Amino acid sequence: MLYEHLAEQARLTPSAPAVTFDGETLTYDQLVRQAEKLSDALMTAGVRRGAVVAVLMRRSAEMITTLLAILRAGAAYLGVDPDDPPQRRESLLTDAGVQFVVVDDQLRDAVPSGFTRLAPSARSQSPHTPAGTTAGDLAYVSYTSGSTGRPKGVMVPQRAVLRLVTDMNWMTVRRDDVFLQAAPLAFDASTLEIWTPLTHGAHLVVAPSGRLSQDVLADTVRRHGVSVLWLTAGLFHEMVAHDIGAFADVRHLVAGGDVIQPGPVARLISAHPGIVFTNGYGPTENTTFTTTWTTTTAAGDGLDTVPIGTPINGTRVAVLDSDLRPVEAGACGELYASGAGLADGYLGRPGATADRFLPDPFSSEPGARMYRTGDIVRLRPDGACEFVGRVDDQVKILGHRVEPGAVEAALHRLPGVSRSAVVVRTAADGTKRLVAYVVPEGEPPARWGERLREELRATLPAPMIPWAVLIRDTLPLTGNGKIDRGALPAVDVTARNVPNEFVAPRTDVEHRLAELWAGVLGVEPIGADDDFFDLGGHSLNAADILGSVRAEFGVAFPARVLYLQPTLRELGAELETAIRSGARP
Repeated sequence: MLYEHLAEQARLTPSAPAVTFDGETLTYDQLVRQAEKLSDALMTAGVRRGAVVAVLMRRSAEMITTLLAILRAGAAYLGVDPDDPPQRRESLLTDAGVQFVVVDDQLRDAVPSGFTRLAPSARSQSPHTPAGTTAGDLAYVSYTSGSTGRPKGVMVPQRAVLRLVTDMNWMTVRRDDVFLQAAPLAFDASTLEIWTPLTHGAHLVVAPSGRLSQDVLADTVRRHGVSVLWLTAGLFHEMVAHDIGAFADVRHLVAGGDVIQPGPVARLISAHPGIVFTNGYGPTENTTFTTTWTTTTAAGDGLDTVPIGTPINGTRVAVLDSDLRPVEAGACGELYASGAGLADGYLGRPGATADRFLPDPFSSEPGARMYRTGDIVRLRPDGACEFVGRVDDQVKILGHRVEPGAVEAALHRLPGVSRSAVVVRTAADGTKRLVAYVVPEGEPPARWGERLREELRATLPAPMIPWAVLIRDTLPLTGNGKIDRGALPAVDVTARNVPNEFVAPRTDVEHRLAELWAGVLGVEPIGADDDFFDLGGHSLNAADILGSVRAEFGVAFPARVLYLQPTLRELGAELETAIRSGARP
């Protein structure tokens, strides 16, 4: 299958450039011949059809050769990230039932004992014929992050990869195209980067090994004349903001892996008229992409969100309610995917497989399945889908179900917002708070975070207003180029975040009240004209404030006092009146 496609390309264009890395280029003929030699060594060592062979290598031309060699032997590859903690590496190798690991010489010590190490330069004196594979044979195993439990190995068959990279209804691949391979092999975006150009006879440039900085990535794209480029949403936003000129020779830019914001899409197309932009969406369980949305016009100017689009060839989608009934256009539901892109399930996890891969009631094919993505989307009248958020990302704020992604979408609609992330933080008293981290397009005005928070009040209900809007120069990214929400700084105390001018407390009572409010709300400084509820107060911590007032001043107020006199000055005046009158509990 995949190997046969490459062998056919070598027959058709043997001298065409196939893979370039570190100044050296392999032709298609050289690529296949080197893969044959390593494949012979693998089979001589005992690799059999259907086995899973781990690949622990940095990016290189040899890594590409290794993948092809494994497939020629009828086996599947498992990309293992060299930067993973040792315990995770050993866990993945054991869980996948790996016996053989192809490993760079400098990484040999990273392979746990009990596994057979093979160098990518290994050779055998015994030639072997290709094992021959079918569409149903495994191509690779890719492990999920394991954020909800131990990682699960997604088993991806060859038919799923071929459905992704051949007969494409959203991209035209030319033989003179130059693709860039930059994603970690353990990340399924590498499937698109590697096998799309090589099955079409195009040229694959492998980015320098190790973690790529934005500058190195931009230099690689320019130096090699990359014409088709895949970037994570995070890297796309960063490069549009800081080095949009790097895309001068790119004719088709694909981004995905997280929410794409419309502003950067519009700026990209305005700076490079004629460039094709695609937003690619899909879980690992449906082989990299499930849907795509493609544009060549600066349509981002008129969009609140960038759609995730319509299904690629070989894939069907359904947007269903909780009873698995299709929703009407304009409504939201959970996205289900089916078709040739589906993985076989989770390796050695029949229970987890049955939970997410369900019988497909919309197919007449016996045994047809559909994958429950866990993603909430809105079905547009034109049939395209818009990403709304994750089913499991919903959180209760003050008793209301809130989707942080909806708050991010609202922030993106505000002028001047380049990128944002909204996360849930738990305060010392156990209450949950939304904290927004925002990167501006340019130099932000003074007190911009306060202004953004106030602008959100015009479109969002109170539980969705972030407790704090923090302005950042950039957002941290993971090794896969997604926003690293876990690396965003925690905030216990935030700066005052209301739009009215600060007026310092004047009386002793106001000063003492300000200290109480700051302790409960986590906001400093507190001004005399600041409204308790504008600062992030609610019914629960209102009770805390009134309890603190009673303990500090010996005055008991009913809750309605704080609701009727919500500013520090008003509550202070009410308190001073009560003290003068000798009111006591």
